[in-house]
Amino acid sequence: MTTNGLLELQRWYSAQCDGSWEHQYGVKIQTLDNPGWRVSIDLSDTPLADRLFDETKFQGNKEHEWYSCRLNSKVFEGACGPECLDKVLDIFLTWLKGS
Repeated sequence: MTTNGLLELQRWYSAQCDGSWEHQYGVKIQTLDNPGWRVSIDLSDTPLADRLFDETKFQGNKEHEWYSCRLNSKVFEGACGPECLDKVLDIFLTWLKGS
């Protein structure tokens, strides 16, 4: 992910904030102890809430080179190795754009 990707995520989040949405839903990025990252983006009450998403999984040659992304009850969920956070966010942003 580039800085532009982070800016895109920030802009998407800001566009959802309407004085109500951000109090109940939002974006969470947390660490995992295996090690890695967990990303949860609640899509409830957004234009993406009912859009289909094909689960994506990848396991590279290195131990921590992996990621998995899916939709679960209107929440985009991504989990990945410690150096793959950018890939998970890129997958979300690409899906957001409809590509």
